[in-house]
Amino acid sequence: QVQLVESGGGLVQPGGSLKLSCATSEIIFSRWAMGWYRQTPGKQRELVAAISTDGRIKYVDSVKDRFAISRDNAKSTAYLQMNRLKPEDTAVYYCNALKFYSDYDVRSGNYWGQGTQVTVSS
Repeated sequence: QVQLVESGGGLVQPGGSLKLSCATSEIIFSRWAMGWYRQTPGKQRELVAAISTDGRIKYVDSVKDRFAISRDNAKSTAYLQMNRLKPEDTAVYYCNALKFYSDYDVRSGNYWGQGTQVTVSS
Protein backbone atom coordinates (compact mmCIF):
# COMPACT_ATOMS: atom_id res chain seq x y z
CA GLN A 1 0.00 0.00 0.00
CA VAL A 2 1.39 3.35 -1.05
CA GLN A 3 1.87 5.76 1.80
CA LEU A 4 2.57 9.46 1.84
CA VAL A 5 3.18 10.56 5.41
CA GLU A 6 2.82 14.24 6.17
CA SER A 7 3.99 16.26 9.12
CA GLY A 8 4.54 19.85 10.14
CA GLY A 9 1.16 21.53 10.32
CA GLY A 10 -0.05 23.59 13.25
CA LEU A 11 -1.15 26.97 14.50
CA VAL A 12 0.87 30.04 13.63
CA GLN A 13 0.36 33.77 13.84
CA PRO A 14 0.04 35.89 10.70
CA GLY A 15 3.47 36.59 9.28
CA GLY A 16 4.89 33.40 10.74
CA SER A 17 6.36 30.32 9.08
CA LEU A 18 5.74 26.59 8.94
CA LYS A 19 7.44 23.77 7.07
CA LEU A 20 5.49 20.76 5.88
CA SER A 21 7.12 17.42 5.09
CA CYS A 22 5.88 14.52 2.99
CA ALA A 23 7.77 11.22 3.12
CA THR A 24 7.13 8.28 0.84
CA SER A 25 8.81 5.24 -0.68
CA GLU A 26 11.84 5.51 -2.91
CA ILE A 27 9.93 3.95 -5.82
CA ILE A 28 7.11 6.47 -5.67
CA PHE A 29 9.46 9.39 -5.13
CA SER A 30 11.66 8.53 -8.09
CA ARG A 31 8.75 8.10 -10.53
CA TRP A 32 6.33 10.84 -9.54
CA ALA A 33 6.33 14.57 -9.25
CA MET A 34 5.30 15.77 -5.79
CA GLY A 35 2.90 18.49 -4.85
CA TRP A 36 0.81 20.09 -2.17
CA TYR A 37 -2.90 20.82 -2.36
CA ARG A 38 -5.03 22.59 0.20
CA GLN A 39 -8.72 22.53 0.98
CA THR A 40 -11.09 24.57 3.10
CA PRO A 41 -14.68 23.59 3.98
CA GLY A 42 -17.04 23.95 1.06
CA LYS A 43 -14.30 24.54 -1.50
CA GLN A 44 -12.52 22.38 -4.03
CA ARG A 45 -9.04 21.17 -3.34
CA GLU A 46 -6.53 23.67 -4.79
CA LEU A 47 -3.03 23.00 -6.09
CA VAL A 48 -0.58 25.10 -4.10
CA ALA A 49 2.81 23.98 -5.40
CA ALA A 50 4.35 21.16 -7.42
CA ILE A 51 7.86 19.98 -8.21
CA SER A 52 8.76 17.56 -10.96
CA THR A 53 11.32 14.77 -10.72
CA ASP A 54 13.76 17.00 -12.63
CA GLY A 55 13.14 20.06 -10.47
CA ARG A 56 10.62 22.11 -12.42
CA ILE A 57 8.40 24.07 -10.05
CA LYS A 58 4.94 25.54 -10.19
CA TYR A 59 3.13 27.71 -7.65
CA VAL A 60 -0.36 29.07 -7.44
CA ASP A 61 -0.17 32.87 -7.77
CA SER A 62 -1.35 33.50 -4.21
CA VAL A 63 1.72 31.85 -2.67
CA LYS A 64 4.46 32.92 -5.08
CA ASP A 65 7.36 34.62 -3.26
CA ARG A 66 6.10 33.27 0.09
CA PHE A 67 6.18 29.47 -0.26
CA ALA A 68 8.99 27.24 -1.45
CA ILE A 69 8.64 23.61 -2.49
CA SER A 70 11.63 21.29 -2.55
CA ARG A 71 12.49 17.61 -2.67
CA ASP A 72 15.27 15.60 -1.07
CA ASN A 73 15.88 12.56 -3.25
CA ALA A 74 18.12 10.90 -0.66
CA LYS A 75 15.31 10.98 1.90
CA SER A 76 12.39 10.49 -0.53
CA THR A 77 10.80 13.50 1.10
CA ALA A 78 9.16 16.62 -0.26
CA TYR A 79 8.90 19.86 1.66
CA LEU A 80 6.78 22.98 1.59
CA GLN A 81 8.34 25.95 3.36
CA MET A 82 5.62 28.49 4.06
CA ASN A 83 6.66 32.01 5.00
CA ARG A 84 4.76 35.22 5.66
CA LEU A 85 1.64 33.19 6.30
CA LYS A 86 -1.74 34.85 6.02
CA PRO A 87 -5.12 33.92 7.53
CA GLU A 88 -6.30 32.96 4.05
CA ASP A 89 -3.64 30.24 3.97
CA THR A 90 -5.61 28.40 6.65
CA ALA A 91 -6.59 25.00 5.25
CA VAL A 92 -5.92 21.29 5.37
CA TYR A 93 -2.82 20.66 3.28
CA TYR A 94 -2.47 17.39 1.37
CA CYS A 95 0.63 15.92 -0.17
CA ASN A 96 0.11 14.25 -3.56
CA ALA A 97 2.20 12.21 -5.98
CA LEU A 98 1.22 13.83 -9.25
CA LYS A 99 2.04 14.20 -12.93
CA PHE A 100 3.84 17.39 -14.00
CA TYR A 101 3.45 17.56 -17.78
CA SER A 102 4.11 21.30 -18.10
CA ASP A 103 3.59 24.57 -16.23
CA TYR A 104 0.01 24.51 -17.55
CA ASP A 105 -0.69 20.83 -17.10
CA VAL A 106 -0.27 19.42 -13.62
CA ARG A 107 -2.58 16.55 -12.70
CA SER A 108 -3.18 15.00 -9.33
CA GLY A 109 -2.48 11.32 -8.89
CA ASN A 110 -4.17 8.70 -6.77
CA TYR A 111 -1.65 8.79 -3.93
CA TRP A 112 -2.50 11.23 -1.18
CA GLY A 113 -1.22 12.02 2.26
CA GLN A 114 -3.54 12.02 5.25
CA GLY A 115 -3.73 15.81 5.38
CA THR A 116 -2.33 18.23 7.94
CA GLN A 117 -4.12 21.27 9.35
CA VAL A 118 -2.51 24.67 8.97
CA THR A 119 -4.19 27.46 10.91
CA VAL A 120 -3.03 31.05 10.64
CA SER A 121 -4.59 33.15 13.34
CA SER A 122 -3.70 35.68 16.01
